[in-house]
Amino acid sequence: MDVEDIEGDPELSIINEKEVDEMVGVQEQVTPEQEEKSAIAVAKSPRIWPDVDTERAVRHYREIAEIQETFEDEVDYLDTTMVSEYSEEIFKYMNDLEDDVMPNPDYMDGQNEITWAMRQTLVDWLLQVHLRWHMLPETLWIAINIVDRFLTRRVVSLVKLQLVGVTAMFIAAKYEEILAPSVDEFVFITENGYTKEEILKGERIVLQTLDFKVSQYCSPYSWMRRISKADNYDIQTRTLGKFLTEVTLLDHRFLRCKPSLIAAVGMYSARRMLGGDWNESFVFHSGFVAEHLEPGHQWICEKLLEDNFASQYVCQKYANKKFLKASLFAIEWAKSNVDEA
Repeated sequence: MDVEDIEGDPELSIINEKEVDEMVGVQEQVTPEQEEKSAIAVAKSPRIWPDVDTERAVRHYREIAEIQETFEDEVDYLDTTMVSEYSEEIFKYMNDLEDDVMPNPDYMDGQNEITWAMRQTLVDWLLQVHLRWHMLPETLWIAINIVDRFLTRRVVSLVKLQLVGVTAMFIAAKYEEILAPSVDEFVFITENGYTKEEILKGERIVLQTLDFKVSQYCSPYSWMRRISKADNYDIQTRTLGKFLTEVTLLDHRFLRCKPSLIAAVGMYSARRMLGGDWNESFVFHSGFVAEHLEPGHQWICEKLLEDNFASQYVCQKYANKKFLKASLFAIEWAKSNVDEA
C-alpha cells in the first residue's frame, strides 16, 4: 500500500504519514529530481555486477553449460538433510527470488545527510550487536538487506540511521531466531538512544515500506554450503570464505552482486589465498567461472588493504582462534600479494 492510499483511508492504515516523517526525518524517495538522478545513475552503472561484454558472457555460459553436462556429481541419497531429490528445484527457486530483494546500488545519491562511510559504520555496529547475542548468520544478512532496501525507498536523516539499523535487526531476529531478543534488549543496546515505542513504530514503517517482503531474501551462506561440497566441506576454506563474504557487507560496491555471486566470490577468494584452484567441481556447484569472479576478488583485496581496516569489528571477530584467525591470515596475504591483488 502506498502512502497516498494510507492517507485516503486512515482507518485501514498501519501507519500514517506523520509517523513516517518522525521515523525517517524527510520524505519518501520519489521526487521528480530524485527519479531523474536515479535514472542517470542507472545509465552510468549496471544494476547487476559485473557487466561483461557479450562475447565474454557467451564464453562463460558455454563453459559452465559444458561442465554441467559432463560433470558427475556424487549424491549421497542416504543423507536426507541434503534433499538431493529437490536440490536443483530449490536453488532454481532461490535464484528466481534474488532480483526481487536487490537494493538500488546507487541509493546514496538520493540521500541528503548520510554517506557510504556512515553506512559502513552502521554495518560494523550491527556486526557487534549480532555477535553479542550469538544470533544466526542469516539474521545478520537479512537485517542489512532490510537496511539497504529501506534506504533505497526512503530518505533518512542522520539521527535516525541507527534506528533503521536497530529496527532491521529486530525484524530479522524475529523472523530467523528461535528465541529472539526482546525490544527492551534492543533499547538497552542503543544505550537508551531510542525508546521502545520508537522501535516498534519503526518496525511498522519498515515492514510497510518493504511490503512485508522479508522471507524472499536468501543469504550467501545458502549457496556457500552448496559450493563447499566441491572440496568436501574443507573447514579452512569455509571459515575464510565466511570472513571474506562478511567483508563484502562493508563495501557498498557489492550491492550490485546477488547473494549467489557474493558466495562464489568469497569461496573463490578463499581458494586463491589458500593456494587452491577453481576447478570444474567449483564451477559446477557455484555456476561461475574464475574469470567472472576475479573482479570481486580484487575488490575484497582492496578493502582488506584499506587504512585501519583491521580495526573494523569483522576483523576483530575473525581474529579469534574460534574462527582460525581468518582475518589475520587474509590481511597478511593481501599485503604479501599486493602487486598481484
